[in-house]
Amino acid sequence: MEAAAQEQQNKSRVVKVDSVESWEVFVSQANNQGCPVVVHFTAIWCMPSVAMNPLFEELASAYPDVLFLSVDVDDVKDVASKLEVKAMPTFLLMREGAVVDKLVGANPEEIRKRIDSFVQSICVYVAE
Repeated sequence: MEAAAQEQQNKSRVVKVDSVESWEVFVSQANNQGCPVVVHFTAIWCMPSVAMNPLFEELASAYPDVLFLSVDVDDVKDVASKLEVKAMPTFLLMREGAVVDKLVGANPEEIRKRIDSFVQSICVYVAE
């Protein structure tokens, strides 16, 4: 069972941010490539946040042109406070380093809808 769980982890499209440095590298690379970013601010002790992980994985697989980042607020406090994340889960949608949308709370339908609209707007934006 452990091997299967490890294999699933390896196939994840969600990138775990474990430091301010890695946050800056991922966001900077995404900006340079014109890649939109969706961030899930989570905490291991927050059950609603943990419950959103499978949905976040599913969305990451559905939108391969978007960078999906997961930030544990206890591991990377500076990023969470800089972006004024005060509750978990918080989802940020970013383009060119700027937050374009923010959703607080575990609302799967709304998250799916916002990310879909966000990706559609990017496609239109790129096509112009």
